[in-house]
Amino acid sequence: MTKSSPFVVIVFEDDAIDQLQPIVTARPGYAISCASFRLIDWIKSLDATVYGIVRPHLQTLQREDFGIDAPPANGTATSTLYINARVLPHPSVLAILRRLVSEGQSAAIRDASGMIGAAFVRSTTPAVDAAEIRSQCRDLPTHDASLTLFQWPHNVVALHMKTMPDAMQYRVEHGDYQQLQDGVFVRPGVKIGQYAVIDTSKGPIILEDDVQVGPFCYLSGPVYAGAKTRVIEHAALKDSVSLGHTTKIGGEVEASVIEPYTNKQHHGFLGHSYLGSWINLGAGTCNSDLKNTYGPINMEYQNARIATEMQFMGCVMGDYSKTAINTGIFTGKIVGVCSMLYGFVASNVPSFVTYARLFGQTSTVPTEVMISTQARMFARRKVAQRDCDRQLILDMYNLTEDERTQTNQIGL
Repeated sequence: MTKSSPFVVIVFEDDAIDQLQPIVTARPGYAISCASFRLIDWIKSLDATVYGIVRPHLQTLQREDFGIDAPPANGTATSTLYINARVLPHPSVLAILRRLVSEGQSAAIRDASGMIGAAFVRSTTPAVDAAEIRSQCRDLPTHDASLTLFQWPHNVVALHMKTMPDAMQYRVEHGDYQQLQDGVFVRPGVKIGQYAVIDTSKGPIILEDDVQVGPFCYLSGPVYAGAKTRVIEHAALKDSVSLGHTTKIGGEVEASVIEPYTNKQHHGFLGHSYLGSWINLGAGTCNSDLKNTYGPINMEYQNARIATEMQFMGCVMGDYSKTAINTGIFTGKIVGVCSMLYGFVASNVPSFVTYARLFGQTSTVPTEVMISTQARMFARRKVAQRDCDRQLILDMYNLTEDERTQTNQIGL
């Protein structure tokens, strides 16, 4: 937790959080990366004690990974800043939240649909769940500030591209970087191989501590690479790429978000996509991000068909999923957590499934297989496997049972 202050912060997941599956199956909503930032990064910058209201299976991970507890049931009356975990982590968020608190008046910031993005409530007992938050905020006056909420997974990709210039400019102005050359900003330990071609005409290149860029790479900004990222020789990163720490990236990547500890080490194209953590894409894996008709892309979420209004949209892949060599993922597809993909992926893939329709095979991935796989992956990155990591696999399997049941019913 952060140190004590005259008000407390409660970041909460509301009823719409499940619309962001599979991005949030293994992480709280406030931990979604978008344009190199997460909402939790801004929340931790507030001078306040922070609590979190998340789904039950993430409560232990919240405490272990972010140092945040659930709000106490016997909390005393105090001013409270509520923040929806689905708020887009734009660099303006911190200033908006500080303004809301500094004005000292109870007020709510709502989106166009009336959903609470943030609210400041004076001298009341802090809520312990989303229902209490709705009750406390129902009649608050609407503040004139504006916050954007993620609604569906494709919003993360669209808003990533839209806000990447602002995020990169903020980092350049506020980060402790050395300018290696025009538009290239680096932290200690960065190495760039010979014959790299770097284009910063559309945005900067920002490389955090110990990033290694191999020879013959092409980097076209804006590009952000988190600490200890390895960009493999001959890789091409362009047009808004954000890489989490400790990733390995090869081939061609365009306009995509990749969370920490994910490997796309070999040749193949990834475009306008979101990849969770601990994913591995086999050599030759490619996705499509443009329909043959060049028309707008529709996506299917939990029996809902949603118009993205995007001409370019690739795939969304949940944590721990894997692809075999030469896997081809069709336009606008969703892949759940902990699944194994082979051949052509022409439909959405539920969680914990071996998907090999090209060979006439689909089956369930047992939890014991995923737990042992997790242990091997963690060991390769010198990460200790904890009881809560193993439990997360078991919980995610149970929580995604309906995905597999529905898939079997429609013959996919």
